[in-house]
Amino acid sequence: MRRVRLEFHPLAPDRWDDFASLFGERGACGGCWCMWWRLEKRAFDAGKGARNRRAMKRIVDSGEAPGLLAYSGGVPVAWCALAPRDRYPRLARSRVLAPVDDRPVWSVVCFFVAKPWRRRGVTVALLEAAAKFARSRGARILEGYPVAPRGAEIPAAFAYTGLPSAFEKAGFREAARRSEARPIVRREIRGRVASSSRAR
Repeated sequence: MRRVRLEFHPLAPDRWDDFASLFGERGACGGCWCMWWRLEKRAFDAGKGARNRRAMKRIVDSGEAPGLLAYSGGVPVAWCALAPRDRYPRLARSRVLAPVDDRPVWSVVCFFVAKPWRRRGVTVALLEAAAKFARSRGARILEGYPVAPRGAEIPAAFAYTGLPSAFEKAGFREAARRSEARPIVRREIRGRVASSSRAR
């Protein structure tokens, strides 16, 4: 498959329209607007759609960059959410995804790739960019929570946290597994981060 050149940019206020265009009317999936990990279930469910959109907009307008946008030819084609783990209350309440140890980590919690760009290595490229971004913000460990398919292939909507194969290709290694379907993977990013601007 021909390699595709991508550019990556943190989501800032001046890129909000690109983010909204990529997510579309459904907010990526069911009115989520990538707020699933940041809100309690009741608040998330009540906010599906416009309210979750406004909540994400407030985060972006506050100056926090909640993730990275991937572009091809100036067009946004994919998204990756990452931040210090403590930005995601749902992780704190999950027994399966409870902290592995007391080391501070950044977490990659969500991907959204435009349909024409799926199965083209975009997630791996996003993970490489995420490692570089997290390191620039002082992170030393990047953590992810892929879903491991049980035999049959799973629909894209249920693989929003990524698949183990993508994390493995990006240099992540399993750190814990409290559920057969949900490993915790990590990548140490203390040294120089090799970044790729091409999807493979």
